[in-house]
Amino acid sequence: MNDARWTDVAADFAVATEHFRNAVALYESGGFDAPGLDAYRARMAFMHAMQAAHTSLEGGLVRVMETIGEERPLGERWHADLIRRAGMERPGVRPAILDPELAAAADETRRFRNRAMRAYDSFDPAPAKPAVDAAQTLADGLTIALGKLIAALDP
Repeated sequence: MNDARWTDVAADFAVATEHFRNAVALYESGGFDAPGLDAYRARMAFMHAMQAAHTSLEGGLVRVMETIGEERPLGERWHADLIRRAGMERPGVRPAILDPELAAAADETRRFRNRAMRAYDSFDPAPAKPAVDAAQTLADGLTIALGKLIAALDP
């Protein structure tokens, strides 16, 4: 890693990984149906960890684009476009930032974040399982993906 700007990207990916791992652990710990404040704490901690994780991932993806001089997506659908573009190779510019499995997982956590932001009062843990699985996939693969990208762009 010769370019110091990769340090900032690596930090964003590390934070995203930590939040995704902890979101999985929070989900597996359960407690969503506990009485009173305990259930509230379990729900809010899980949803916030997922939201923070995906937001950190987006920050890292935007930094990758800035580092290589690629403009970030704009407009109403920029969040979805960012993931779609990160999963695409740009011949002569860069390889895909996220392989197909990671891009699909990132899209799942993006959709979960969107639902969680609008459903604080009606959280149901069962439909969240695909997002939890996606979080585990991202936690396991983001550091590897970044290493491959840096090796390709900054050998």
